[in-house]
Amino acid sequence: MIWMRRVFKILLGILLSLVFFLLLLFRNDISEEKIINKYSYPESHFIEVDGVNLHVRFMGKGDPVFLIHGSFSSLHTWDDWQREMSPYFMTISVDLPGHGLTGPDELQRYSIEDYGQFILRLAEKLSINRFHLAGNSMGGAVALQVASTRPDQVLSLNLIDSSGAPKPVKRSLESSSESNARGGGAWVFQLLENPLFSKVLLKCTPKFLFSMNMREVYGDQEKIKSGTVDRYFELMLRDGNRQATLDRLSGPKQSSIDFNRLTMPTLIMWGDRDSWIPISQAYSLEKAIPGSKVIVFEGVGHVPMEEIPTESVAKYLAFLGVEIRKDYLDGPKLMTYAN
Repeated sequence: MIWMRRVFKILLGILLSLVFFLLLLFRNDISEEKIINKYSYPESHFIEVDGVNLHVRFMGKGDPVFLIHGSFSSLHTWDDWQREMSPYFMTISVDLPGHGLTGPDELQRYSIEDYGQFILRLAEKLSINRFHLAGNSMGGAVALQVASTRPDQVLSLNLIDSSGAPKPVKRSLESSSESNARGGGAWVFQLLENPLFSKVLLKCTPKFLFSMNMREVYGDQEKIKSGTVDRYFELMLRDGNRQATLDRLSGPKQSSIDFNRLTMPTLIMWGDRDSWIPISQAYSLEKAIPGSKVIVFEGVGHVPMEEIPTESVAKYLAFLGVEIRKDYLDGPKLMTYAN
């Protein structure tokens, strides 16, 4: 019986160590007031849309451009883009429900279709009839949904390392793997979809997971700033966002993208080191959207607008008809965007 007592002590020691480890990782939610005070901008507004107070940031004047972030992200991902674009366009970035400062939706409207409707209703509330759309990752799928639903309102489409590409007709081991990656094939999605781990992570959210996540998302890890990791981590701790994330990942995945309706000018931008959504999806989108153009950034990962903001926004501005000055003594050359 001595060996049984030894086994019991070992198991008890492992259990107590696990409990102690989880206590170290325990994180309370950050209150709405505190997180807003820290991460809102002077240009921030909270606009009620269908019962949800959307955090929206406006910068600049001119034709409107909606900027839509990806999963686990927030409108802060567009910070550099908004500053660079504001001399030429009115940029509108949005924290989707369950993300950033917007926080959770009591009705759990977290599908691609739901998010598309939020963007359209926001545009309606702002009396914006026609606009450009840019979306990264999941935000690209939302942009596709909006453009498919109301192609008459969308002037142009910019898809950046976007999910939402059409599924391949022929399935193979390779295409099946890529299909899984299309919606975000990183290990973090699989981890959160596990019922046991998701319940633990709801209260014990380790910051090192976000550091690991950022190393996957960036092609050049030296460009990761500590403040960026802190921002992603703390915005996830915003009161209600962790539960909203689990609800979103376990909820319905409805989308109804009709690629035949996407006749607007379309730019597809991709980092060739994207480990979340493979570059093959860029060419799937190019094939599905006639007349679209693909730009590939070498050595760049999943979020070009964060990793190489100046280079990526210059390509987008050129697509929109703005010639960036090479000689700062000359003024910028602007061209009216043609549909």
